[in-house]
Amino acid sequence: MNNQYLLDHLRVIPDFPQKGIQFRDVTTLFKDAKCLDIMEEELYELYKDKGVTKVVGIESRGFIMGAILAKRLGAGLALCRKPGKLPAEVISQSYSKEYGTDTIEIHKDAITEDDVVLIHDDLLATGGTIKAAWDLVKKFNPKKCYMNFIIEIRDEGLHGREFLGDEIEITSLITV
Repeated sequence: MNNQYLLDHLRVIPDFPQKGIQFRDVTTLFKDAKCLDIMEEELYELYKDKGVTKVVGIESRGFIMGAILAKRLGAGLALCRKPGKLPAEVISQSYSKEYGTDTIEIHKDAITEDDVVLIHDDLLATGGTIKAAWDLVKKFNPKKCYMNFIIEIRDEGLHGREFLGDEIEITSLITV
């Protein structure tokens, strides 16, 4: 896809959070109304005919376009959050990170077997967090599941898509 307007408005911060990393900052896309319109329209066009009934937004930037897309598709929104942030009964999934482990949670009643789920996050790099979210969603045994990102980073030796395998359809609005 790589809409030039989105690419032109994507801020890149060198050496953040550590030397050698080119951080892609999506907040510059969120603050521009035309960028929001473009992202909403492109996401809607990708998923309007897929029968999505639930969008899962990953904490925290995945909540923004996840909510916009859920509303546009007439679907519900489920939040995938860090431990201790959701008030009702949850199921959890732990995963390995570069320097240890982390956990994400979702409400136990967030998804049913009748749902068609779209998991949305802002960025795919190494794939650790989104793989954990996907493993969590699979515990609900939904009818079908899709995955989407605003940005997918393939340069810098990152292989998040390969880490996820080919069991799920993955789309990204911007690939760098």
